[in-house]
Amino acid sequence: MRLIFVRHGEPDYTHDCLTETGRKQAAAAAVRLEREGITAIYSSPNGRARETAEHTARRLGLPVTVLEYMHEISWGGEGIPERGHPWTLSEWLIDREDFDFYSEDWRKHPYFAGNVATQYFSMISEKIDAFMLERGYRHQGTRFLCEGGKEETVAIFSHGGSGACALSRLLALPFPYVSTVLPYDYTSIIILEFPVREGEFVHPRIELFNDAAHIRDTGSGPLFQQESE
Repeated sequence: MRLIFVRHGEPDYTHDCLTETGRKQAAAAAVRLEREGITAIYSSPNGRARETAEHTARRLGLPVTVLEYMHEISWGGEGIPERGHPWTLSEWLIDREDFDFYSEDWRKHPYFAGNVATQYFSMISEKIDAFMLERGYRHQGTRFLCEGGKEETVAIFSHGGSGACALSRLLALPFPYVSTVLPYDYTSIIILEFPVREGEFVHPRIELFNDAAHIRDTGSGPLFQQESE
């Protein structure tokens, strides 16, 4: 099974939709995704993610199923610096404190112990485990027991935060580490592959990460792949 994560296009956060550039990005992503053999499309309920997903859905003739839990995360908490902004705090953990993710639990650190972002991480982790179980993969520790997976390619259109939470859970990597070391651009494509070996333990393999070749910055503005074909 292949699981594709796509971040939304450039957003107009005020109106929760895409900008004109964002719509061009979404159209370019749809062209790029056409050859991936996608069998199902899911989206965050946020307008910017749904609008991005709809471009691919129309091109492939597939419906969009909303995953309510994949909406963008919130953050904050009493006494937490930077208003609890998880990306800034994650960088601080690594760059300023040399935090040891192997021996310490990031969720107990003062930056995250009372941070709403950590609650979102826990919620999304539980939901993405259920999503995988529906497809025949039972999450156990850092691996998955394949209980009857099938050959399919599923796309999820979401956000930097909720996507990082899901990737953290699936790849068994700390959320602050993923947020800092594995960033991804607007409409970038991430592909995880899960082997179909019923009755065996398997782990995801990163087939592709942060592929934004369908949108190229030439220094004088973005160049969209479909415009050069």
